Order: sequence, then C-alpha cells, then structure tokens
Amino acid sequence: MVEYTAEFTAEEQALIDKEFARLGESTYLDHAGTTLYAESQVLSAAQQLQRDVICNPHTCRATGDYVDQVRYRILEFFNTNADDYHVVFTANATAALRLVADHFDFAGDGNFHYCQENHTSVLGMRQLVKAKGIYMLTKDDIELNVLDQPSTPAPAAAATAQANSLVTFSAQCNFSGYKMPLTVIEQIQKRGLQQLGKCIWSAESQPAAKNVDSNYYVCLDAAAFAASSPLDLQRFRPDFVCVSFYKIFGYPTGVGGLLVSRRGAEVLRKRFYGGGTINYAYPHTMEHQLRNVFHERFEDGTLPFLSIVELLQGFRTLERLVPGRSIERISRHVHGLARYCEHQLKQLKHPNGAPLITLYNHAGYEDRAKQGGTVAFNVRTNTGDYVGFGEVACMAALHRILLRTGCFCNVGACQHFLQLNDETMDAIYKRAGRICGDYFDLLDGQPTGAVRVSFGYMTRIQDVDRFLQMLRNSYLVIAKPQQRFSFIEQQAELLPKALQQRAQRLRPRLLQLAIYPVKSCAAFKIDSSTGSWPLTKQGLQYDREWMIVDMNGMALTQKRCTDLCLIQPRIVGDQLELHYAETSCSMPLSLSVQAANSARCHSKVCRQAIEGYDCGDEVATWLSQSLGLEGVRLLRQSAQRSAPGTQQQQLSLVNQAQFLLVNRASVRSLQFEESLDETVDRFRANIIIDTGTPFEELTYTQLRIGDILFQVDGPCQRCDMICINQRTGERSPETLTTIARMQSGKMRFGIYISRLPSETDDRLEQQQQLTCGDVIVVS
Repeated sequence: MVEYTAEFTAEEQALIDKEFARLGESTYLDHAGTTLYAESQVLSAAQQLQRDVICNPHTCRATGDYVDQVRYRILEFFNTNADDYHVVFTANATAALRLVADHFDFAGDGNFHYCQENHTSVLGMRQLVKAKGIYMLTKDDIELNVLDQPSTPAPAAAATAQANSLVTFSAQCNFSGYKMPLTVIEQIQKRGLQQLGKCIWSAESQPAAKNVDSNYYVCLDAAAFAASSPLDLQRFRPDFVCVSFYKIFGYPTGVGGLLVSRRGAEVLRKRFYGGGTINYAYPHTMEHQLRNVFHERFEDGTLPFLSIVELLQGFRTLERLVPGRSIERISRHVHGLARYCEHQLKQLKHPNGAPLITLYNHAGYEDRAKQGGTVAFNVRTNTGDYVGFGEVACMAALHRILLRTGCFCNVGACQHFLQLNDETMDAIYKRAGRICGDYFDLLDGQPTGAVRVSFGYMTRIQDVDRFLQMLRNSYLVIAKPQQRFSFIEQQAELLPKALQQRAQRLRPRLLQLAIYPVKSCAAFKIDSSTGSWPLTKQGLQYDREWMIVDMNGMALTQKRCTDLCLIQPRIVGDQLELHYAETSCSMPLSLSVQAANSARCHSKVCRQAIEGYDCGDEVATWLSQSLGLEGVRLLRQSAQRSAPGTQQQQLSLVNQAQFLLVNRASVRSLQFEESLDETVDRFRANIIIDTGTPFEELTYTQLRIGDILFQVDGPCQRCDMICINQRTGERSPETLTTIARMQSGKMRFGIYISRLPSETDDRLEQQQQLTCGDVIVVS
C-alpha cells in the first residue's frame, strides 16, 4: 500500500488552507491548466496598485525598475543570471514559441524537429518556421540522445556548421505528466539527433534520412514543468525556454516569458519591429536601427507592465507559503499526491475483478524525476468498455470537482496513449466532426480523449480522497448506466452550459435504420444524413414487403443463394429500384398500381401461408439473369399477416417480429477482423443502437425510441445465415462459433421488438416515424 507522506507541516498547511478557503466545498484538480492564486497575493497586488503610481515604463523610471526587478526574480527562479540568459516578456508560453518560430534563422538548410507528445502551440510553429524540412520525433527518438553516464554540464558548443536546426519538446507532457530527461539537451546541441524522426514536410523530393551537418538548438516548452518542478538553467542549458506565469502563480494572466541563452540569441533574426524596439526608423526610407539590448529588441510595443509588476507578489507569496526551496518542495508534494492517487486508482475494481481505470503514463509514479503531479486515465465498465469522458466530467461537476477532459491541447499524446492510427484520427476529426475542446468522447466505443487530474501546492490529500470516492460511488456503487444517466439528468441545470449539452446526449440514441424491401436482399439504410422513416402497423414502411420465390413458389433466402445479399434495393421517389452489378430494374411502390397490373399468387414464410402479387415478367427475367437461377419470381405481399399466436400484431414477410434491434457495443465485443460496419450488417437488423455496454439489450423488457413505445419479444436465435458477409456473399463460419462461445452455447444475438399500440395510432399513423438521433429510454 502506497502511503502519502505530508510535505508541509501542520502550521504550513493551515496557512495554505486559509489562503484558499474560498474553495469551500469545491475540489480543484486542474493545476496543469492553471494553478490558483492565493488570497493574500491579489490583496497585496491591489494594495500596491493603490499605493504606487505605476505607469508606462517609457514614462516612469520607477515602473522600469519594477520590471527589471521582475526579470531578476525570474532568472533567480530558474537558477541563472543575466550573463547567461535574456528574459523577453511575452503574452504567454504560446507567444514565446511563436517568437522563436518567427525569428529563428535556419540559414537555408536547417530542419525543424518537434516531439509528437507536444502542446498544440508547438505544432503551430510548423506554419511559421522557414526550415528545409519538418520532422516529428517520438519520445523514444528524443531519448536516444540520453548518455549512459551523465556528463559535467558545460556550455553548448559554438556554431560551426553552415545550417541551423531547431529541436522543440516539452520538459513535461501536459497530457500524462511525463518528464523528458533534460540531459538530452546538451547531447543534441553537441552531437545532433540520433534519429531525425518522421518527415512531415520537405522542400526536397528526397528528405534527409540521417543527421545533417547542422548546428542544433533546443527550444524547451517548460509551461507545464516550471509550474511544479525546479528548472535549473545552470545544470541544463536549452537555447530557448518558454513559460507562462499564471501556471506558476495563478495570477496575473496575460504574461509569459521567453528565456534566451547567449548562444540562442545569435540565431534569432528580428524582422518586424514595433514601438520601443528601435533606436530610430525613418518614414521616408527603409532605414532603421534595432535596440542594442536584446530583450528591448524583441518586446514590441508597450509591455503589460501592470501584470509584470504583479508577478512580484507571486514570487513573494510562494516563498511565504512554501518556505525554503519552494519549488522543490512543491515538486515533492504534487508527486506524492499523484503517486498516491495512481496507486488508489489501480485498486478500484468491479465485483468481477475487472479494473475500473485505464491509466496513461510512460514510466509509472515511483521516480519524481520522470513523473510530475498529473494523472491521466479513462473509466471502464465491468465488461471492459469505456465510459465517455464527458459523462465523467458531468459526474465530477455534480460532486463539485473541477477536473479536465479531452486531449488537453495535446493531440499527439492523445494519439499515442489511446493508440489511434491515422485512419481513426481522420474518422474522429474529419468525418465525425470532433473539434478540440468538445465533449465528443467515444467513437464506436473507443475513447477520443481522457480524464486528467493534476495537483498544486494547495491540493490536499483530502481532495484526492474526495475525487476517488466520487469514482467509487459513481461507477462501483451505481453500476448501471441508466441510474447514472438519471442522476445526471435530474441535476443537469447545475452543470456548466457545455456539460448540459453533453448531459442531453448521455442516453443511447438511434444510430441507423435499415429497411430490407426485398426479403434476404441488401438493406436500404437511413442514417443521420437522411433522417426519418415512417412506420406502419407492420413495422417500417416497405420493410420485407417483397420476396423472391423459386419455380415452386417457395421463398428464396441467402441460405440457398448467397448472391441475394448483392442485390441492392433503393427507394427513389415512387419507385423501388433493384441494382445488381451494373444492371438494374424498377417497379412502382404504389400497392394499388401493383395490384392493377399483377396476378395474385401464394407462398409461405416460416410455414405460414401468405398472399401476394406477382411483380411481372420483366423483373423476373432480370432476377434470373442476375442470380443465374431459372424460374425465379418477385412476389409482393398483398394481405395482412398476423404474428403466430396473436391477431393484434401485424407482420410483413419477416420471420418472427416487426423489428430486430442490434447493439453495436455487442457487435464490437466479437472483435472480428473486419470493419465494425461489416459485422453489423451480418445481423440484418432494422434498428441499430450503441449503448456502450455489450449485450445490455438482452436485459430489456420495454424501451421507448423517441415518442414510440416498444415491447421486447425476446432474443433472436441465430442460424448460419450470419456467417455470410453481406458485402461480398462469402461465408465465414467463425461468426456463429464466436457467439456460441461467448454465450455458453446459446446462439442469441439482438432482440426482437414490436411497437405497442397507442390511442392515436389510427388517427396519426402517417405521422408515426422513427428518426435517427431519437433518444432511447429503457424501462
């Protein structure tokens, strides 16, 4: 059992708690997003503004002195000095990264390299850099540059090659909290990269495959790292360091910094200039002269001087609340909390022993040098299926716990940890339409993001325990999804607006309708792009209203002719079109028109006699030629047919019930080596849903889809027809054996359902319809 060892004394903890008493019953666990400001910090800042006259530093020398004092404190914070590093104020770490991308001189032949597991802002640098090639490095690619034995830190070598290359990575991943070994900095500067990475873009037809003759510079994104870990720039000397101060102090926002080493300063070429960055500029010629002082040259326009001055209170507050090597102690504190949290999450298990949590990290939580105070994870059901992070966010919010969900502006880490291939990424972002920051959390049952909790110096062990208890209560005590949905829906008005929209999408919805106009032929599908489909007393309009019979008048099915699945019906206007390969034929949808031009005939479905109309010689000839069978005819049902044992339920030419429902979650659990859509097609269902939990549908007795109530008639007992691939006609017997193995010899998959009559059926029959997107409520 991992125990948490308190970093702070009781007196220190009491003082910290007093500063953040405003949290009340809320629990804040998104310190990777921003830490919180202390009460005394903002009060002191306000008092300074009331006491002092702080104005434009171009006007007021005292303000300039304050700004210089802050520069000194920043250098001191990172254990360096003005001889080794310049401090350039920016709006935030993103602006610092952009400044490097805008002004770095690649000298024609240099390349830009970045880590896959990086903040979006690093990806944005690709749009600005004037590099010869752009390469993506994995975490492992970068770590190839770690020396077996650490060397004595030394200044990076002076530039000797003609070209300059830039390598950018995060000191700490904002997704997982993993800390990159900073010893790679010196090795990259001295020896270049062991692996160039994957070429994303190149100005050449044949991009470089190995280390090029180039001077290598390192840009370190320290925004997540510096908030809770000491960055010693005497020991590790990146050429550029990007930080956001609100992540360290919580207040003020709108001010960040770029620390530039003397070596790095030599390769930044300023092009644009604004107020305060030049000695002079002529309007009548292009002549101008930049300031000699480095930071003055790159700080365009008036600085956010009020925010910069208020950083002094941030430094003072941190030193007062966490005395004695503040950031080192904060690092031990947040790592201890994260280590405790991770261990406790591993202990959470369902009654069947299945883990509740899947964790995302590279190196575990034993070594503080490798892991920060961040824990990323997803919640899973007792069957191993994922719970959407949006649902977890709703649950957390209703328990007054503030945490983060999604990809956290780090799509590369998301892709790596969730094992999303390029095709899946396209399915999520291009076809399904997910955007950064939304709550589109599952695609075909697979997560598109994660849940993240992260800790700061004001986080208490009680906060972690409260978060853990929320997970236990929500997903181990309340095990049934329907109970969780009801809990969230009943209190949805308490949620933030974005989460209210997610709460409306908790319950499963009707994903797709499939109409099979001709029995045993392919489906005509209705999805969200085509919308709704009307109902009749027999089921979905036109479903199994036709069937093909042999020369003896017996129904022809795929058991006898697998090519039937290749006949594609389409309902277009007032016609039913049948397509096979490059040929087609059509007939009227109107039953009265059909009856006027057709002879009556008889056949059987499941030993029950049925009456119908023969659809004529033209379609019969087309079917015979397409299927290679003589004497086949197309029959259309003409008279009502009641379900066996009842006179109330009217049936089309279906075998047993009005509708067949299949749950994509159940199909997904089969794990066939074909696309999920192909496997779904094998079961020839009319109604396709996705509850996220396999075989949940087998527990239903009634359900409401939209405004229409259905009763469950029982599970569908399967035969070997599901072994036929509905797109190729090929047989694969493992389908049936897999179902039998999963259900202890039972051949059940999907459920039969029938529409329960309502008082308005006779009066409003034409208005009754199912619509893709309808909410499904189980009773």
